[in-house]
Amino acid sequence: MTHPEATPHHAALVIVDMQKGMARPAQRNNPLAESNIALLLQHWRQRDQPVVHVRHLSLTPGSPFWPGQSGVEFQEALRPQASEHVVDKHVTDAFAHSGLERWLHQRGIRSLVFTGVSTNMSVEASVRSAACLGLQCTVVADACYTFDRPDLDGTPRSAEDIHRMSLANLQGEYARIVQTADLV
Repeated sequence: MTHPEATPHHAALVIVDMQKGMARPAQRNNPLAESNIALLLQHWRQRDQPVVHVRHLSLTPGSPFWPGQSGVEFQEALRPQASEHVVDKHVTDAFAHSGLERWLHQRGIRSLVFTGVSTNMSVEASVRSAACLGLQCTVVADACYTFDRPDLDGTPRSAEDIHRMSLANLQGEYARIVQTADLV
């Protein structure tokens, strides 16, 4: 069931960094994230709502996201259609020097639904910027994921804990947190 408040008219679906380079052998959470993103993408396409695909292009030679490498390419199931907007970024924030704010403003889009990777990096940075710009943000928890990593003291932290903490950081102040089923 679609909830109008969750997907208002002209809400854009923002798919962050769903590139081949993210399919790396690392411990991550939410193994169904790609399937959930695909469901949301299909839902947005069927309703002819705007879709934004964010692509990370690294400035670090040797990175899987260095331009011209296969890691930069979008995952096959989530490839943009010609009518969908592609934003290239060089930092975690999809709004920094990308023209995304202007593109949204020109189309009167004030509401965004975020999915993608990684929850605690590019998704969180982009949502924070969007909210600070006055945009209404929703994050789809089961359509995002992240990876295990140590904290500042070197203590290993699980991807699920990092994911949940990142979502907690965003909840209320910056975004509304939902599940895929809340939107489709």
